[in-house]
Amino acid sequence: MALQSAVLSPRSAGASKSLPCAAKYPIICSSSTPSSSSSRSCFLSQRKSAAVEIGLSKKKRGSWKCTVRSNLDTVGPTVNVGQVTEVDKDTFWPIVKAAGDKTVVLDMYTQWCGPCKVMAPKFQDLSKEYLDVVFLKLDCNQENKPLAKELGIRVVPTFKILKDNKVVKEVTGAKFDDLVVAIDAVRSS
Repeated sequence: MALQSAVLSPRSAGASKSLPCAAKYPIICSSSTPSSSSSRSCFLSQRKSAAVEIGLSKKKRGSWKCTVRSNLDTVGPTVNVGQVTEVDKDTFWPIVKAAGDKTVVLDMYTQWCGPCKVMAPKFQDLSKEYLDVVFLKLDCNQENKPLAKELGIRVVPTFKILKDNKVVKEVTGAKFDDLVVAIDAVRSS
């Protein structure tokens, strides 16, 4: 039984039918059978910290039955392996805690920083190379200033490497080789 996933827009459930519950946002659905349209689990995220689970069941004559459940306490931000995930002051610590004993690398940058822009594609490449490491980036703007201050940022870019919810290494400036050495050292410890 393979798990099949699809992204549905509000009008993609049927040829001319819209999804129930008047969904405004894309919904990620998964089905336990490859061609099953009779039962799906769907997740709709309207905000970064809120998720809604929608259970869809197709009845006779093309009508739909909809069950909606929401739990803001247990559903949190998600991280994709092989990608850099943008975090903010609200999502950073939940993701770090969810990572458990995995190594977490945080790129602290600003929009106006030239060296940050040079490091961004290299950081993305590292996320594709180290699939056992969680790669995050934090825009150190006014909104995220409390978290940046908590983490002790003095210069951008700054790369914080965390293990077991603690900062264990730091690389400041656009020093790619130093960053790779630091990641390897934390991974092997």
